[in-house]
Amino acid sequence: MPGTIRQVIVPSGALVVLAGPSGSGKSTWASENFRPDQIVSSDSLRALVGLGERDQRAGTDAFAVLGDVVARRTKRGLTTVVDSLGLDPAQRGRWIEHARRHGRPVVAVAFDVPAAECRRRNKARSHPVPSKALTGQLARWPDTLAALADEFDAVHPGPGPVRLVPGALAAHHHLVAIQEEAPVSLRFGLTISRFDWPGGPDAIGPTLATIAADAEAVGFSSLWVMDHVMQIPQVGRAWDPMLESTTTLGFLAAATSSIRLGTLVTGITYRNVAHVGKIAATLDVLSGGRAVCGLGAAWFDREHHAYGWDMPSLAERYELLEDALELFPVLWGPGSPEFDGRRIHVAEATCYPRPIQDRIPILVGGSGEHRTLRLVARHADACNLFGEPDVIRHKIDVLHGHCRDLDRDPGEIAITQLSSILCETDADALAATLDAMANDRMPTEIVADELTAGTVDDHVGRFRALADAGVDEVVVSLADIGRPGAIERFAPVIDAFA
Repeated sequence: MPGTIRQVIVPSGALVVLAGPSGSGKSTWASENFRPDQIVSSDSLRALVGLGERDQRAGTDAFAVLGDVVARRTKRGLTTVVDSLGLDPAQRGRWIEHARRHGRPVVAVAFDVPAAECRRRNKARSHPVPSKALTGQLARWPDTLAALADEFDAVHPGPGPVRLVPGALAAHHHLVAIQEEAPVSLRFGLTISRFDWPGGPDAIGPTLATIAADAEAVGFSSLWVMDHVMQIPQVGRAWDPMLESTTTLGFLAAATSSIRLGTLVTGITYRNVAHVGKIAATLDVLSGGRAVCGLGAAWFDREHHAYGWDMPSLAERYELLEDALELFPVLWGPGSPEFDGRRIHVAEATCYPRPIQDRIPILVGGSGEHRTLRLVARHADACNLFGEPDVIRHKIDVLHGHCRDLDRDPGEIAITQLSSILCETDADALAATLDAMANDRMPTEIVADELTAGTVDDHVGRFRALADAGVDEVVVSLADIGRPGAIERFAPVIDAFA
């Protein structure tokens, strides 16, 4: 609508270059929308290395320091706002080079203010820029404005309120409207990777049952747990609560009625391999045909050492994994044939009762291009990948290449992607949640990046990009899963792809 001020979406960790003549409002806008520690001002650096902000003789040194600050901050992934005229293409190029060297997004905010307004504001200053200098800036401005689009990832017209958004979400914000206008379908799974909820052990069972029921009610297609007996370092501390996966899946089968159930994923070294197949068949029977058999090569050596399990070489673990992929369809099928694999021998591949499903879907976790994805192409019904849309698209291309080599229809393999996120209904609620989590050492934008924290719309844009890349189902780990309402806050995302 006329007069509406557009919000400026800025990826956290980005280099933000302000561009516009003196009097266009850059410094005022920056101070209203960013913390002082995020802003690098050429004027303030003149005061640092010279006799004051108006010491033009200190300009060369000030811009040298500015370049060094930009280089060091972008290397660390810190949001950096350069408050300068932004009219010198060589200077802009150096700043952009620093940022791109470290994989940081580069954003320009263009202050395209009428010349008369710039002159009026400049004249009202206590120390105005000389009229001749401002005339020169205004003359250079049209060429600068035209050049920005070719130099930066995004150019925003200023001013407007800023919202810092994790880069994985900001890059796809434009797809929210596309999903509304031309929706595509996408399934969602929920993985529960931690159990350190309020109330201690007594509360774990009731809380887990509530989460499972809520997930089923809002439309999650699948429910997953990790196959670990101690918490992994990527998620928490070794002494944090961790439930044994097969027992937990039996509990979840009783607590639900339609959602699919599985591990993401069962380490092939943790149990007798044939026993794993028997466990999957039992879960399938007791859940009414809802089991998914997730398998992986295992990796957590501390866990193996703590529990006295052998940790074979990676090559041997891949051989065990391939044995399982070949054994399980035999185990779940008719008769009791003998099975001789690369690492295991099963005298009688027998399993009664048979699974309810003709074939329990087998998902292989991991995205190694040479071994894992080739095993998926040869044996599996699904894979579980990590990464953003460009990475996923590449991994799918590799998988399809293996399918061509093996004469396998790639349409038979479901593509799932694992995402750890925090979802809030709107920007205000998200800001409040992040403020509560942040501290002096870890500001809100860093917390948001680590949790891929965003609003419903933020996540819809990213998941649309994943769907366009070829993902069939996103398995989400909700950072606030133990907090009341976490499932309900994510439900609108599911609805957007229903």
